[in-house]
Amino acid sequence: MSHVIAMIQQYGLGFVFLNVLALQAGLPIPAYPTLIVAGAYAASGGNPLWALIVVGIAAALTADTAWYMAGRKYGLRILNTLCRISLSQDSCVRQTETIFQRFGPASMLFAKFVPGFASVATALAGALRLRYWVFVLFDAAGAGLWVSLGLGLGYIFRDAIGDVMDKLASLGRYGSMLVVLAFVAWILLKWWRRRLFIKQLRMDRVSVDELRDLIDANKVSAIVDVRSPLTQAATGRIPGALSIDIKNIAKGFDGVAKNDEVIVYCACPNEATAVKVAQQLRKIGFKRIRPLHGGIDAWISAGNAVER
Repeated sequence: MSHVIAMIQQYGLGFVFLNVLALQAGLPIPAYPTLIVAGAYAASGGNPLWALIVVGIAAALTADTAWYMAGRKYGLRILNTLCRISLSQDSCVRQTETIFQRFGPASMLFAKFVPGFASVATALAGALRLRYWVFVLFDAAGAGLWVSLGLGLGYIFRDAIGDVMDKLASLGRYGSMLVVLAFVAWILLKWWRRRLFIKQLRMDRVSVDELRDLIDANKVSAIVDVRSPLTQAATGRIPGALSIDIKNIAKGFDGVAKNDEVIVYCACPNEATAVKVAQQLRKIGFKRIRPLHGGIDAWISAGNAVER
C-alpha cells in the first residue's frame, strides 16, 4: 500500500486528473477515494486545493466534452451506448431525460452526484444541441462542486484519513489486497444488481415487423410512447402513438379495453422503461400488452415513418 500512497504524494495532480478522466469517460473506477486522500495530503503540505480543483475540473470537462460531441454527432442513439457500457441500471435513459427536462442545463450542476447520470446528461446536452458555451459553463460549475466536496472531505477529516492510510501502509501487501478486494467487491455488486434487473425485464416482446403487420391489420388498440416529451420532440414517434404521464399511467389508457392489444415502446437498453410500464398495466388488468423490441430506434432503422 505504501507505493500507492507514494504515487498520490508524488503524482497528486496527474493521479487526480487520470482518475477523474477515467470515471467521467465511463469506466467503473471510483474517483472520490483519490479526491479524499488528495484533500487530506493538501492539508499536510501536498498540492494546494485550488490546483487540485482546477485539475479535476479540467479532467471532467475533457471527458464530458467527448460525450457532448458524440451526442451532437450521433444524436440520442448515444444514450443507449452509454447505458449498455454502464454498470448502472438501464433506466438511466429515462431518468436522465426526466431530470434534464425539469431542470435544463442547470441539471449539470448536480449531475455528477447522481449515479449513472453524469455521462448520459452530457451526451444528452450534445444530442439536444445545447450551445457549447452554455454546456461548458454549467458542466464546469458542476464539476467544481463535485471535486471540491471530495477534496473538502479529505481536508476536514485529514486526521482520521491519515490514521486509515497509516494502518493500510503498515499492513504492506495485505493492505493493497484489501483495497483491491474492496474494489472488486464493488464491481461485482454493481454487476449482480444489473443482472437481477435485467432478469426482471424478461417479457414477451413484439418485433418491428410484427407491429407493422398488426397496424396494417388494424389489430392494435393502442401504441404507447413512454419516453419523455423532450425526446419525443427530438426524434418523433410512431404514427398514432399515445404519449402518457409515466407517473399516472392508468389515466393515459382511458377508453382502451383491457383485453385489446397494446404495444409500449421507449428508447432504452432492454426496453427497460417500456417493460416497467407494461408490468404496471398488467397489475391494473390489461391482458395483452407487449414492449416493442428495440424501441423507437429499431422502428426508425427499419425505415418506418415517424410523426412529430
